[in-house]
Amino acid sequence: MSKLEKGDKAPAFKLLDSEENEMSSESFKGQKTILYFYPAAGTPGCTNQACDFRDNLNSLKSLGYSVIGVSPDKPAKLDKFRQKESLNFPMLSDPENEVQKLYGAYGLKQMYGKEYEGVIRSTFVIDEDGNIAHAFYNVKAKGHVDMLRKQIGI
Repeated sequence: MSKLEKGDKAPAFKLLDSEENEMSSESFKGQKTILYFYPAAGTPGCTNQACDFRDNLNSLKSLGYSVIGVSPDKPAKLDKFRQKESLNFPMLSDPENEVQKLYGAYGLKQMYGKEYEGVIRSTFVIDEDGNIAHAFYNVKAKGHVDMLRKQIGI
């Protein structure tokens, strides 16, 4: 998988959200967007990361950013996750890992010395023109929003 870099055009996509409504990358054109990819709804790290975005969403919105999460989970699982954790931003379903691959957020990983393919926890800041302003791969779930604030200067 090739990784995206600052200045690259953000790959276009259409995915279902947690309520099975289609959402496309066109939906957030003209605004700054934080698009993040995570392995599985409801797991400890992914819950920590999603709740970090939930708790900081108002301050991010006040700076002009919207937030969108993407995982391989089906819409029904995402809906339960959103409700249980009171998540206040769209969660998109990519069960075939197609969009994750377009963004370089799916590929070879290693855990306990074993290699396998899976979601690489990654976050992209997309500018108003649909270009990658920042690309972060292999990010940590805990303290994610603080890391973003420091890295992108907000």
